[in-house]
Amino acid sequence: MAGCGAGLCCCCCPRCCGERESRTPEELTILGETHEEEDEILPRKDYESLDYDRCINDPYLEVLESMDNKKARKYEAVKWVMVFAIGVCTGLVGLFVDFFVRLFTQLKFRVVQSSVEECTEKGCLALSLLELLGFNLTFVFLASLLVLIQPVAAGSGIPEIKCYLNGVKVPGVVRLRTVVCKAMGVLFSVAGGLFVGKEGPMIHSGAVVGAGLPQFQSISLRKIQFNFPYFRSDRDKRDFVSAGAAAGVAAAFGAPIGGTLFSLEEGSSFWNQGLTWKVLFCSMAATFTLNFFRSGIQFGSWGSFQLPGLLNFGEFKCSESDKKCHLWTAVDLGFFILMGIVGGLLGATFNCLNKRLAKYRMRNVHPKPKLVRVLESLLVSLTTTVVVFVASMILGECRQMSSTSHSGNDTLSVQGMSEDVNSSIKTFFCPNETYNDMATLFFNPQESAILQLFHQDGTFSPVTLSLFFLLYFLLSCWTYGISVPSGLFVPSLLCGAAFGRLVANLLKSYIGLDHIYSGTFALIGAAAFLGGVIRMTISLTVILIESTNEITYGLPIMITLMVAKWTGDFFNKGIYDIHVNLRGVPLLEWETEVEMDKLRASDIMEPNLTYVYPHTRIQSLVSILRTTVHHAFPVVTENRGNEREFMKGNQLISNNIKFKKSSILTRAGEQRKRSQSMKSYPSSELRNMCDEHITTEEPPEKEDLLQQMLERRYTPYPNLYPDQSPSEEWTMEERFRPLTFHGLILRSQLVTLLVRGVCYSESQSSASQPRLSHAEMSEDYPRYPDIHDLDLTLLNPRMIVDVTPYMNPSPFAVSPNTHVSQVFNLFRTMGLRHLPVVNAVGEIVGIITRHNLTHEFLQARLRQHYQTI
Repeated sequence: MAGCGAGLCCCCCPRCCGERESRTPEELTILGETHEEEDEILPRKDYESLDYDRCINDPYLEVLESMDNKKARKYEAVKWVMVFAIGVCTGLVGLFVDFFVRLFTQLKFRVVQSSVEECTEKGCLALSLLELLGFNLTFVFLASLLVLIQPVAAGSGIPEIKCYLNGVKVPGVVRLRTVVCKAMGVLFSVAGGLFVGKEGPMIHSGAVVGAGLPQFQSISLRKIQFNFPYFRSDRDKRDFVSAGAAAGVAAAFGAPIGGTLFSLEEGSSFWNQGLTWKVLFCSMAATFTLNFFRSGIQFGSWGSFQLPGLLNFGEFKCSESDKKCHLWTAVDLGFFILMGIVGGLLGATFNCLNKRLAKYRMRNVHPKPKLVRVLESLLVSLTTTVVVFVASMILGECRQMSSTSHSGNDTLSVQGMSEDVNSSIKTFFCPNETYNDMATLFFNPQESAILQLFHQDGTFSPVTLSLFFLLYFLLSCWTYGISVPSGLFVPSLLCGAAFGRLVANLLKSYIGLDHIYSGTFALIGAAAFLGGVIRMTISLTVILIESTNEITYGLPIMITLMVAKWTGDFFNKGIYDIHVNLRGVPLLEWETEVEMDKLRASDIMEPNLTYVYPHTRIQSLVSILRTTVHHAFPVVTENRGNEREFMKGNQLISNNIKFKKSSILTRAGEQRKRSQSMKSYPSSELRNMCDEHITTEEPPEKEDLLQQMLERRYTPYPNLYPDQSPSEEWTMEERFRPLTFHGLILRSQLVTLLVRGVCYSESQSSASQPRLSHAEMSEDYPRYPDIHDLDLTLLNPRMIVDVTPYMNPSPFAVSPNTHVSQVFNLFRTMGLRHLPVVNAVGEIVGIITRHNLTHEFLQARLRQHYQTI
């Protein structure tokens, strides 16, 4: 049966390949398979959704009743402490990565530089290349081994965190083992000379810290567990993950506001003012923690706060001797728009090539033994090292060191830089008083190369910049996606900065625009290419402004990013969205297309339901849980006209019908309740009115008038045995009988009730059933017991479970006539997991999950709608 769960496994077996050719695109979409003609990977059904909505059941209400103002303030204070701790720990993770990357990189370049200088005279440069290969291959091999331990640590982690904040549970993405492999692996990847950055993995690391720290337990360290009853829900966990991801951005770029906007723009579907403050506070804590320790370690001036982030763009300013120089003028905006267009085209090309490489890896590398992934990483490292060495030796241009290279615009007087730009100039393979411009870019850390392009004046020839851009573009595109932790921010910035610097050189040389500031064009080029690749606008604008510490760059950066995004979106999606789609994750966009409003909730819902009754035998619950993979079940009762006859002689059916009657709200009953409360008023008229309403009693056992109006066929009440409920022998009318909807109960809640023996016998009242507190219900979060691990010998199959105290009696629901856009907005903004469709008389007619709202599924339903018309 299809139904309520967000995680259905509908995988095609080899025997079905013959049938697959005859399947329609709609069937392929529903099954989550690949459309062969378009080579499109459709959303998979085995991803479980997170539930941001609160389950307002009896245990939760008991917690609320015991919650006074003092406890509420304590709870809020604990949450602020956790947010601060997440920021501090994320900053310390960034400090760890930065310290060892610097240590290993300086060691490698010091050894290789001395070898190159010695072998240039002796003619043994092959030995220098072997030394460089030894360092790089060793570091990359270690990074690949760490990914083999935890495969989800590969890549930047931003697509996975984006999915998590969107409401999809990606297995292993926020585990302690993941952050350890991620942090250690990225420092080896960067130190190994791969064209990757450490800023993207910092976002993933911060998110893992946010998910794990407030839980005070870890599956990797089972012995470390504390009795900490707070934050045991998906709602709290997603809030902390949002804060951790923002802290990762803040630590990477020294941009706390940009980090907050990143979580808002790229991740979370639900947002409020309180969460904004907490995320900003967490970002500030991460920024200043990293700044405090980096400034103290590098400068010895503790508390000076000179290094705000892992990547700092430096201070952009014209030379004091050049009075005609301006950072940018209104005329330059035209060039920036053109650069945005070119950046969007380049970004679209980058994404297209990387998507093809990713598909090739999925077909030819990932199915093979894991050692093949390590060999691919080593091949990329080998190629990158050889290209860098040979390009610096053959393609590099030896340029004369001028006296101006030691003063004026060349010297970087930037907050937090331990060395000026000129100290990173490389003289590899060049005679005295000259330097190698290609080696200056290749044989430096990527952050130093970015500073070179931003702040050096006249040191790179157009040929060198063109070759550097081409090589870096191709190698970084090949590198992103291999089995090592790798970020894309810094490679994109460096590639774009070379493009922008090339534009500035051409404008100066061939058009005669000597007044332009080369650093500004390098910055705009970096923004254009980065925006064309990742397609971020708001947060990326603020991140770049905070990194430059120059607010006047706000307008050109924003215009460039918008133009780059619009141009790139014309061809394909951003790189992170592409990798999300390649994984088949059912990600929900911000809104649906306008034409989707031709569909209603009844067009996209799943009417074939697996449900439970308010009072159900254990044998039936076990059968349902073991034979389905749904993650939630509607709690229903059946509508019938001869209920009194069914109540005789069967305590189980009697309890279900009594619960149905007690839960039905009528206008007369509501008026009677209000009349009771109105009797306290002193007015004699109100008292008389109350007395009048009270004396008007409804006749007992009155036949339901609504049931008389609804002429329906009622089938016998099914026996609640595993082999008969649900039964494959039921007719269509029996299978889709009218069901009164009372609430939703999760699979995890049902399993918890069975494990803890919450039940009563048929000879007893349901009041004798043991009661579980909210803490007991959430004690096993987030890894609840599995029904297949349950020892059935400990259970009495004839016992009955009353699920009504633990179900959610008031979930969000929609009418069958609700437009798809309204359904989509409700589902996404409220962070729902299941959305029941209830008709005008309170009967559940279907259910909507995340998979029913994916773009591919809606497109398939829209095609069916057109065919019906």
